[in-house]
Amino acid sequence: MGRTLAFLGPSGTFTEEAVRHLPIQEELTTQPYVSILDVLEAVNTNQADFGVVPIENSIEGTVNLTMDGLIHGEKLPILAELALPITQHLLMAVRPKPLLFQQITKVFSHSHAIAQCRLFLQKYLPHVEIEYTNSTASAAKLVSEEPDQPWAAIGTRLNTEIYPLFLAQESIQDYANNFTRFVLVGKSQLDLPVSDKYKTTILVTLPEDYSGALYQVLAAFAWRKLNLSRIESRPTKKGLGSYYFVLDIVQGMDTVLMPGAFAEIEALGCQVRLLGSYPVFAYRGIGEKN
Repeated sequence: MGRTLAFLGPSGTFTEEAVRHLPIQEELTTQPYVSILDVLEAVNTNQADFGVVPIENSIEGTVNLTMDGLIHGEKLPILAELALPITQHLLMAVRPKPLLFQQITKVFSHSHAIAQCRLFLQKYLPHVEIEYTNSTASAAKLVSEEPDQPWAAIGTRLNTEIYPLFLAQESIQDYANNFTRFVLVGKSQLDLPVSDKYKTTILVTLPEDYSGALYQVLAAFAWRKLNLSRIESRPTKKGLGSYYFVLDIVQGMDTVLMPGAFAEIEALGCQVRLLGSYPVFAYRGIGEKN
C-alpha cells in the first residue's frame, strides 16, 4: 500500500492545485480534509504520511491556523514549499437563466478569499451577505448543490471542472501580484528534486530578562551575511506580551554558518527550534512541474 498525502479540501481548492504542482517524485494517494487543523492532525496521528497546507498569502499575510498548528502541535517538519499564483473568480451554479449581480443575495468563500476581493465586492455586490467557509472549494460545492438559491461563491477555475458551476466573473482579486505559499509537512522524508533555492525556518524563544535579545539574535545572522526573508511574532499563549519569533532564512542547513548562528543565539539564553530546512519550488504554469 502506497503512502498518503492529506490536503485542505474538498476537491477544487488552491491547496489541491498546489499538490498537483509540487514536484513529488513518488505516487501518493491524496485525501482531502475539511480544515487545516484536520490535515495537520491526520499527519500527526499517522492517518496520512504527509500534508499540504497554506502558510502565507502575499496580500493577507500569515495563515495563523497553519503557523500555530506547526508551533503548538506535535513537531511536523516542513519538507518543501511551493508559491502558487492565486486568481479568484466569481462562481455561480448552472441554471436555465443566469443570475444578475443585483439578484445575488449571498456570497460564500474562505475568509482569505473574501479579503482578497474586497474592492470587487464593494463595487459590484455591496448588498450581499458574506458567509465564510473552511475553503473556497467547500463554498463552490455548497453553491453547486443549491442551484435554485440566489448564491455565488469565490474560488478557483478548477471548481468549474468539478461542480456544475460557471465563471460569472473572472479574476476578481484586488491585486494582480497575489501568491500563496504552501508547505509540505511530514514525519518522514520524501523524494524531491534538487531546487535552486532553499530555506530554513526556525522558532526562537527570547529570555524574558534579557534586554535587546531580539537585536542580538538578528545580529547573529547579519554578520554571517545570512539573509532573512521573514521575521514574525506569534503569541506563546502563556500571557500578554509573550511571543515566539518565526524566522525564515534564505539558505539550507550547512555545517558551519547556520549551526554557528544557532549556538550564538542559544548562548544568549534563547531557545531555538528548527521547523524545517527545505527546497523551495516555483509554480511553472498549467501542466508543468519543476
